[in-house]
Parts: sequence; C-alpha cells; structure tokens
Amino acid sequence: MKPTIAVIGANSDRRKFANKCVRAYLAAGYDVFPVHPMETHVEGLTVFRSVADIPLSQLDRVSVYLPPVVGVKAMDTLAGKAIGEVWLNPGADAPEVVARAKTLGLNVVTACSIVDIGLSPSQFPDA
Repeated sequence: MKPTIAVIGANSDRRKFANKCVRAYLAAGYDVFPVHPMETHVEGLTVFRSVADIPLSQLDRVSVYLPPVVGVKAMDTLAGKAIGEVWLNPGADAPEVVARAKTLGLNVVTACSIVDIGLSPSQFPDA
C-alpha cells in the first residue's frame, strides 16, 4: 500500500509551492489527495473541499500551504482525522498555527515537506 498525503491549499498554479508539493509526492510514489475549497482538479487528481471529505480513515501526513489566519481554523478539521504528521511549510508555520495544532494533539513538523522526501521545489518547473 502506498503512503498517503493530503496537500491543503493545493492548486493548479504550477508556480505555487502547493502545486509543486502535489507533483513531488506523486513522483515519490505517494497517493496524493489535493485539498482546496474552489479547485476541482490539480495535476489530474480530483480535489477535495476538506480533509474531512477524503474517503480514508487515516493519512500518513498532511502538508499545509495556507496563510496563518486560515491555517489556524484548518487545524480543527485535521484533529478529526487520524494523521501521522502535519507539515507546516514555510509561510504556513506561524506560531499561532503551531500552538493550535499542538493544543489539538497533532504531530507537527515545521519544515518544507518537499525537501523531507529528498526533492527540491526547483525540480518542478513553473510551466
């Protein structure tokens, strides 16, 4: 069985790091679940409006690409699903988001989730 990841904030703009994350984890062999309230497809994958809508009881990891004001609220949704690790990428790792995630008992990592799998965002072209 492949490892799983939800990418929160995934979008179809190939210049954005959330899109590069989708492509990186696909390249690394993960089952990728893009999450965005207004997108329908990202890199050929169906997009879920919320992590709660993903039809799995657990996820190995979640990678977050949200502005802090939105990220704080998203942590409550994550707490409702069994998740191995919540990666707060640069820009999404504001102290208030980290604090909320920890209060909810989430296993938080503040670092670039793409680099963690041995890849670089620069490997994924903007076009």
